[in-house]
Amino acid sequence: MKLDPFVVEVIRHGLSAAAEEMSLVMTRSARSPLLREAGDLSSAITDGHGGLVGQGRDIPIHLGAMAYTIPELLKVMPRENLNDGDVVIYNVGALGGNHLNDVKVVRPVFVDGEIVAFAVSLAHWPDIGGTWPGSYFAKAIDTFQEAMRIPPVLIATAAGVNTPIVQLLKANVRDPESCEGDLLAQIAATKAGEKRIVELCREHGKAVFTATQSRLHDLSEIEMREAIRALPDGVYEGEDHLDDGSVNNAPARIHVKITIARDEAIFDLSGSCDRVSNFCNTTPFMARSAVAYAARIMSGQDMHQNAGALRPLTIITRPGSILEPGWMASVAAGNHETSMRIVDAIFRAMQDTIPERLSAGGATTAGVLFFAEPRPNGSWKMLYEVHGGGEGARHDRAGMSATRVHLSNTSNTPVEVIEASYAIRLEQQAIRWNSGGAGAHRGGDGSIRTYRILAPSMHLTTCIERMVIAPFGMQGGEPGKACRISLIRRGANVAIDGKSNLVLQQDDLVTIEMCGGGGYGAAAAE
Repeated sequence: MKLDPFVVEVIRHGLSAAAEEMSLVMTRSARSPLLREAGDLSSAITDGHGGLVGQGRDIPIHLGAMAYTIPELLKVMPRENLNDGDVVIYNVGALGGNHLNDVKVVRPVFVDGEIVAFAVSLAHWPDIGGTWPGSYFAKAIDTFQEAMRIPPVLIATAAGVNTPIVQLLKANVRDPESCEGDLLAQIAATKAGEKRIVELCREHGKAVFTATQSRLHDLSEIEMREAIRALPDGVYEGEDHLDDGSVNNAPARIHVKITIARDEAIFDLSGSCDRVSNFCNTTPFMARSAVAYAARIMSGQDMHQNAGALRPLTIITRPGSILEPGWMASVAAGNHETSMRIVDAIFRAMQDTIPERLSAGGATTAGVLFFAEPRPNGSWKMLYEVHGGGEGARHDRAGMSATRVHLSNTSNTPVEVIEASYAIRLEQQAIRWNSGGAGAHRGGDGSIRTYRILAPSMHLTTCIERMVIAPFGMQGGEPGKACRISLIRRGANVAIDGKSNLVLQQDDLVTIEMCGGGGYGAAAAE
């Protein structure tokens, strides 16, 4: 079918706008502060066979995984078994997933009896059961200790919400009312996406709509191939490390070998370390998501991200490794920590080839502090806090301070919301001055946040990288300062690790100091 290029662009932007609207529905309807304030959610639209065609301006690590979510789902829940009005929920990692807190709600979109697209809402649930409140258990030996596993199941049909399944979910989480509200918001978000997709089909015709989706894949493939062809052929290697978790708790190695040949690129991650002893393992879909992001940065182009852009990329992981540990491994932290190490390893591999497109090391950690406050009725209030740090400097500018970099894109929960909702007082929120590395351009500075516990007790989870291995400088720039966390109890310092679970006491003071970004280029001699 011959397509009008203007119509292709209209539909392309219409798909992106539909995904954006889905995310707005979530932030306006969800109950958890993590979703409505911090925005730890993402929305996407795929074609009728699961190829990603539209996404919101959400979280890159989520969106990269969306390229695999529906194709993997359709292997166990075929298209012919789905009906108009069906909505599917699941979180298991084997189906294009990441960690169990990231719950996916999927709606097939029918037009004239045929599936033309899928609307996908992904949201991080603040608690989804498991050993520890918040479902991040640093010492988990397997996935069953982390959280409840949800296989694909219909959460709604044309007849309405599947109440028994909702009740089952609520019975296995620590904040059932918020869980229900967040879930209903996800269902509503997919309904909003469905509405916009149907409108596009009615306006331009179903045949044009489906042909355009295929064309979008082809256009992105062409863009990616042209970008790879512009890079010098060769083999490039780089590595980075997690702070700990390997043999004898040594730093855990992430290694990449990149082979550029004509218009294709191979990213071989099989040299990474074996499955680790903490919750920093991750799924191969997260590895692919991180590579897809890094490949776009390497391209130097603001290309449309969809399934077609992945066609020229071959991504290799090794069974038994930290990046392919098996579906029973604990993976909670790997979602946002280990994936970042992949990006850093790729940047290090390419830093002498395309330095003007890359930044020095930054706050490539979510800097998670998870506070869980028990209620008198036995349920819990959940506060999942992520923290911004320094961006790595670039060849033409200094790094930004107190921001998110690369695969993350969340916000701070406002102080007013925290103090109105939890027995916590925020005593400090500041820039960690001079934490960025020196260089011709300085790295950005990290942030500082201090929490005073007002409740009789509160559970805390820490999940922070870059405490041992600081963000690297590039082209002669200095590294930034490493992250730091402290707990003061009755005037005394209490040892606290970057990956831990502990019980806080009333009047405890918890301070997180986020890392600074690395500098770029050697600083001028004074």
